[in-house]
Amino acid sequence: MEEQIDPGFEIDRQLYEQADKDTSRYKSNPGELNEKLVQEISKTKNEPSWMLQKRLDALKLYNETPFPDWGPNLDELDLDQIRYFVRPGTKENTTWEEVPKEIKRTFEKIGIPKAEQRALGGVGAQYDSEIIYHNLKKEWSDKGVIFENMDEAVRKYPELVKKYFMTTCIPISDHKFIMLHASVWSGGTFIYIPKGVKVELPLQAYFRMNAESGGQFEHTLIIVDDGAEVSYIEGCSAPRYEKSSIHAGCVELHVLNGARIRYSSVENWSKNTFNLNTKRAIVHKDAIVEWVNGNLGSGITMLYPTSVLVGEGARADSLGIAFAGKGQNQDTGAKAIHLASNTTSTIEAKSISKDGGITTYRGHVLIAKNAKNTSTSTNCDALLLDKKSISNTYPKIQVYNNETNVVHEATVGKIGDEEIFYLMSRGISRSEAIKLIVSGFIEPIVRELPLEYAVELNKLIELELEGNVG
Repeated sequence: MEEQIDPGFEIDRQLYEQADKDTSRYKSNPGELNEKLVQEISKTKNEPSWMLQKRLDALKLYNETPFPDWGPNLDELDLDQIRYFVRPGTKENTTWEEVPKEIKRTFEKIGIPKAEQRALGGVGAQYDSEIIYHNLKKEWSDKGVIFENMDEAVRKYPELVKKYFMTTCIPISDHKFIMLHASVWSGGTFIYIPKGVKVELPLQAYFRMNAESGGQFEHTLIIVDDGAEVSYIEGCSAPRYEKSSIHAGCVELHVLNGARIRYSSVENWSKNTFNLNTKRAIVHKDAIVEWVNGNLGSGITMLYPTSVLVGEGARADSLGIAFAGKGQNQDTGAKAIHLASNTTSTIEAKSISKDGGITTYRGHVLIAKNAKNTSTSTNCDALLLDKKSISNTYPKIQVYNNETNVVHEATVGKIGDEEIFYLMSRGISRSEAIKLIVSGFIEPIVRELPLEYAVELNKLIELELEGNVG
């Protein structure tokens, strides 16, 4: 079978095939999801007994819980073909030179640079189920900042992890794919920012799912203590095979009193990937969370970053862009749950549909009875590039007090012949005219991304537009 390569990405297929011959590169059998596998994962990672028990409890819930009966059709997701744990057969490294050359070559081909060459406070890289590179600059570690592989954090900081890992933010009972995640999670990022520390350079992680019929279940847990600040950047990609893959990661953000975090991500999974990710933040008094998300590439995405505003004066801002081309269904949005007074939330969601692609905004704003003097604003804009494409909007707003300011706007537009004619009359080709219009449409989102991710997102969307742009 010849691999189909997503635009802009290359892969060394021999590396995957070698895993069948190399016993150090363990792969679970397709469809193997049972207590034996869960115990093997936990044993491999030398986890404490409480983590193994959490995994087993989640597996029991998963087996008892049906698939969701809403959203995109998941009938083509064949979980009996998924490999739930794929170990690349290398230890975690703290210098790029130590990373095995074949794995390093894959990351370098998709443009993942060394931390030492970038204005970053630290970098982590995950290949399939395990972290293969991690580095935090000394100036931040000297201030008590922890930036660790999640597997390492469980062993090094057991009490801190136990307090926050899948407890109040995203419990293991949340939904079926969180239950799956909690059963077989592997790798990911753990960050703790001490009180009052403001990390001026972003921390970055990149997740690469390389195995055919693979599953990636990385866990990100970030705790920003009182008055601290951090910016975290995440990127994701995978090569394309004929068989389906699944990404069911989990992101938990705990933003304590007066703290601030900006979480930025660009997810470009291949079109054979089901992206069923869960992201949520607990935002305390006078704290701020900012979500900036770009979603494209996967066949089906279900992703709704959620902010739970539990402290007075808390604020949540969410910016998102989703692009759906032929055979893609991007079901994305955001949620804001106001549980305290004087809280604020803004949601700005943009989507682009092309060549029959489907985009859906699915949002939820809830303002509790005690959340008085609250303000929330939602703005959804959809752009259709042809008559075959579809855009849906499913907002849900629940308000339980009369001292609230609520604004919701939604627009769906098509690229008009007049705009294209105007640009073409000035010597611009039709395809370039469409690119210019799309670029202007997504500009409010792109300008909030870090520069290198803004460039990447623009490039990826341009590649999607090339070809059947008319």
